Amino acid sequence: MDKRFWAIIGVIIIIFGGIIFLKGNHKAGAPSGTPPTNHVQGAGNKKVTIIEYGDFECPVCKQYYPVVKQVADHYGDDITLQFRNLPLTQIHPNAFAGARAAEAAGMQNKYWEMHDMLYENQEAWAQSKNALAIFTQYAQVLNMNTTQFKTDFSSSKTNNLINADLSAFAKTGEQQATPTFFINGKYVKPGPSVAAFTQLIDAEIAKKNK
Repeated sequence: MDKRFWAIIGVIIIIFGGIIFLKGNHKAGAPSGTPPTNHVQGAGNKKVTIIEYGDFECPVCKQYYPVVKQVADHYGDDITLQFRNLPLTQIHPNAFAGARAAEAAGMQNKYWEMHDMLYENQEAWAQSKNALAIFTQYAQVLNMNTTQFKTDFSSSKTNNLINADLSAFAKTGEQQATPTFFINGKYVKPGPSVAAFTQLIDAEIAKKNK
């Protein structure tokens, strides 16, 4: 057999090995039994829970952000508000990094503070080539241990938490879009206004507390 034949065989082996390597890396990024995140505000005294699946780089999510804050303030402990990660990485290159920053902050009990800072400063980091440097500045402003923050940001634990949220969303059967809201497990599509949310929430409260 000539050298060209063995060269072709060698290329095939390299390609096959590369495919196996990529598949192995994909499996390594799986949640590995990690449960979805549980970042909540409010005690849910009226038996109503709102889950928002959001993307910190999404401009529409930013539009909804102050509305959702007003809704949470309005109802207080009557409802529970929960945020889960749904980074749309195909169109938002720093979305996964934003989710990492929030989860890393959560490991120092600063989740909601970082959540708010990411939305309020979205333009500053969304297209950055070094988003971590900006996120580390936010961590410093929030009086966090920045060394620990950067370690947690890059950890497999943080990666698994985000992937667990993605898996939980996939089980809903809804099309990936942000923000996506569920009230007591039911998909809803409120407009970006407090009135739109209160109409849905009040109806659910009335149903749950007859």
